[in-house]
Amino acid sequence: MKRTIYFKNKPCIIATSSIAGPKESEGCISKYIETRLDDDMFGESTFEKAETKLLYHALIGAMKNADKSEDEIDLIIAGDLLNQIIASTFSVRNFQIGYMGVYNACATFTESLTIGATLVDGGYLKNVVCGTSSHFSSAERQYRYPLELGSTRSPLAQWTVTGAGACVISNAKNGVKIVSATIGKIVDYGVTDPNDMGAAMAPAAADTIFTHFKESGLTPEYYDLIITGDLGTYGSRILKDILWEKGVDIESQHVDCGELVYNIREDEFQGGSGAGCSAMVFSAYFFRLLKERKLKRVLLVATGALLSSVSSQQGESIPSIAHAVGLES
Repeated sequence: MKRTIYFKNKPCIIATSSIAGPKESEGCISKYIETRLDDDMFGESTFEKAETKLLYHALIGAMKNADKSEDEIDLIIAGDLLNQIIASTFSVRNFQIGYMGVYNACATFTESLTIGATLVDGGYLKNVVCGTSSHFSSAERQYRYPLELGSTRSPLAQWTVTGAGACVISNAKNGVKIVSATIGKIVDYGVTDPNDMGAAMAPAAADTIFTHFKESGLTPEYYDLIITGDLGTYGSRILKDILWEKGVDIESQHVDCGELVYNIREDEFQGGSGAGCSAMVFSAYFFRLLKERKLKRVLLVATGALLSSVSSQQGESIPSIAHAVGLES
């Protein structure tokens, strides 16, 4: 069964928008972020409302940067980490635009790109906005512990990115081309520690990347970069080891958004994660490099740990998934 899609008409990402919280705004790609906040509450009364505002800001920013009015947008595809993806739903209720809410945890961004590109490539829609968000404080108290508890973080833990990214996919021919997509499958190696998401997600990333090369006939050297979404330092090492055992060496091409987003210090441990991680880093940084032709071809592989606080408390392992999107300048 084939899992790789090739887009005949090569829909284009014509514009992006990014917004980041205070910690992320001090990181490695700080100068590329469009909107940098000095308050992670963003003027709101709760973290969840702040995340909703983050995503809305990214969605409206992408439309503005694409010089598209609301009437010219056919569909918004969005997702986040909150229960019933409420950040996305409450963001999009401000628009009179069709909406598809999607969820694949931290892999949601490339899931949305795959769906959006398919609809545009098929001629069904002209302009689609894709966006995802996350917030450290809203995710922390949903998946782990109340913030007020002041729990000690595991050395394997990643820091959920407070930020959002959005992009406009269009049938226009003046942007970064979406050439292909490899749809992930559920991979579960039996990891049960909800703090160790890098180890849980790395096998899914390896499976999707290996499948992409097997089905496309390409090699890692074809791409300038193979970008994973949120594996962090430890998960990235595991990914490269698994692929090496399969005969695929991505050492020279691989970078991880979770490793890039922070100047990794003691409190960030393994780096960043979250549905907003790959969306924000791609929208702020990698899209610019592609648009300026400093990069020609990249494979963007966002990874998601499909757990919940309920499944973790019941002793379940962490099923994971990764979707890959091939992009060319």
